[in-house]
Amino acid sequence: MENYTKYKLKAEDELASVLAGTDNIFVIACNKCFKEFETIDEPDCEAFKALAAAQGKTVTGSINIDFLCNKTQTDRKLIEAIPEGTESIFVISCGLGVQTIAAIEELPVYAACDSLNYTGHHGMALTKKACDACAQCYLNMTGGICPIVDCSKSLVNGQCGGAKNGKCEVSPDKDCAWEKIQQRLAQQGRLEELTSQPVQIRDYSKVNFKVINDYVKSIREKRFDGWYGGVHPVEGKERTESLPLVRFPEPKTAVFPLSMHLGAPATACVEVGDYVKVGQKLGEQAGFISAPIHSSISGTVVAIEERPHASRGTCMAVVVENDFKNELHESVKPNKSLEELTPAEIIDIVKNAGIVGMGGAGFPTYVKLNPGKPIEAVLVNACECEPMLTADHRMLLEYADDIIFGLQAEMKTVAAPKGIIVIEENKPDAIALLREKTADIEGIEVLEVSTQYPQGGEKMLIKRALGRSVPSGKLPADVGACVSNVSTVKAIADAIKTGMPLVERITTVTGKYIPNPGNFIVKIGTSAADLVAACGGIQGDDVTVKAGGPMMGFPQTTLDTPIMKGSNGIIAIDTDHSEPNECIKCGRCVDVCPMELKPLYFAKQVMDPVALKEKNIMDCMECRCCEYICSSKIPLVTMIKMGKNAVRGMK
Repeated sequence: MENYTKYKLKAEDELASVLAGTDNIFVIACNKCFKEFETIDEPDCEAFKALAAAQGKTVTGSINIDFLCNKTQTDRKLIEAIPEGTESIFVISCGLGVQTIAAIEELPVYAACDSLNYTGHHGMALTKKACDACAQCYLNMTGGICPIVDCSKSLVNGQCGGAKNGKCEVSPDKDCAWEKIQQRLAQQGRLEELTSQPVQIRDYSKVNFKVINDYVKSIREKRFDGWYGGVHPVEGKERTESLPLVRFPEPKTAVFPLSMHLGAPATACVEVGDYVKVGQKLGEQAGFISAPIHSSISGTVVAIEERPHASRGTCMAVVVENDFKNELHESVKPNKSLEELTPAEIIDIVKNAGIVGMGGAGFPTYVKLNPGKPIEAVLVNACECEPMLTADHRMLLEYADDIIFGLQAEMKTVAAPKGIIVIEENKPDAIALLREKTADIEGIEVLEVSTQYPQGGEKMLIKRALGRSVPSGKLPADVGACVSNVSTVKAIADAIKTGMPLVERITTVTGKYIPNPGNFIVKIGTSAADLVAACGGIQGDDVTVKAGGPMMGFPQTTLDTPIMKGSNGIIAIDTDHSEPNECIKCGRCVDVCPMELKPLYFAKQVMDPVALKEKNIMDCMECRCCEYICSSKIPLVTMIKMGKNAVRGMK
């Protein structure tokens, strides 16, 4: 492939000249981007260190960093990296990386490379022109501030006199580049280096800086609103967002997988031939991280056997033949009022009702409600950031009172003074309704957030709503938060008010190949095939059906799978026939990863669990942002899952 890397080490005689007035140097090298990913650390750093040693210079240390111009991650990498006694820093990168380091560090910063003219991509910049790659780099004499791109007039001989109060006369909202240059050099005691330089004569045609600067500023402000990374896929919600909920007919036969939650599968507590009622327990909780399973219909148990599962291939399941009598089990009865219930009683209700996270992960909710740590706020995840799905949106509009009740129950259980319902801005009707209903309720607020995937990720939600980051390996409770999906909160309200365990959920059926899409209230155990058939079936060839949304959903090889507690959608979309290519180290996956990881390494080192663990692969939430943006169409999430399994298998 063509290598678009845009820098190379300066010539030895020029480097010797730059090194002449320095010593005790620290070297920061960028691992080149936009090239085939063949090596972890580029060789330029060692070559420069050897040259510096030959000049009799002391190198206090060095560090190789991927995508140096990614200031967010570079900031973190450099914490305590530069040893005491360092007097200057040499940067091996294109102009973007040099400018990034010069803006971070107070020590003198020198460019050890030339940025080359180019016609392709340049670093991870949001625009090609963040560095003009002019091949006549001024960064060494200007303290790492580029007069070509930072000065609206691209002046290379000093300021023009047109600045007023430090602002440029061409772009009044822009600081004068030459004032910044002089201030930085004065702080470093290097101003004489600049003033002693001969006049630079140069003919340079400048692009419209203001247009580019405004564009970059607006994009960066938007993408750093609340948390790092994320993508903006086509929403595709218009087909179902205005369709009211419809109760789907009961199934003739219901299949109840004993594993529809995170943790140990439930243990069957009925036998073939047993008669069961609505709300009766079919499977007992089999561990601390587990949940019971209940029947959504009345009828006879006709089998306990392996059946297809939407995300696990197959799973042991209890199969019940419906008698359509809807006989209610005697355990299903209203509880005391919320005011009378103690936190311990609420936890027991939630536990016995088999309530789990209904946004996808299926984590048992009773565990969250017993954090053992002070909780400042309960967050209701009503973002529904996954494209195409509208189940949570309809839940907000049609069950607002139950959602508020469930939130109040959680707040009481964890003794949280604050409850926040977080909704993305693409649901203005739901935001208005919930704000109206909570206006007079103390401690509860509705937070409108920008529409960005994966805004609904637990850690993203906490960062956006509370401004706190959950450390690697820690839980929301460690930063004073408890997060529940909006459907989970509704299920808590049902369990308290009526005593009904989790036996139904709302599911969206949609996609360009579904003629009659909709939002349905579905009994758990209902066949996905029946649901799709009721929507007109799948019309078209070369179609991929997913359980869930297009980003995190699971491709289905059969529709002979049941609706489960976490089944928020069934979609029919175009099959992706993209063929993977070699990684070109473009850095896009790093730029969009909301967990601030480096997914390109997960693919490169998929057979090295030690390296994967060191790079925090277990923090990945498999949101698929990296795969969505990947230039080479590498199946990154598949490789990440393989890598996680390898890490779990380490002794």
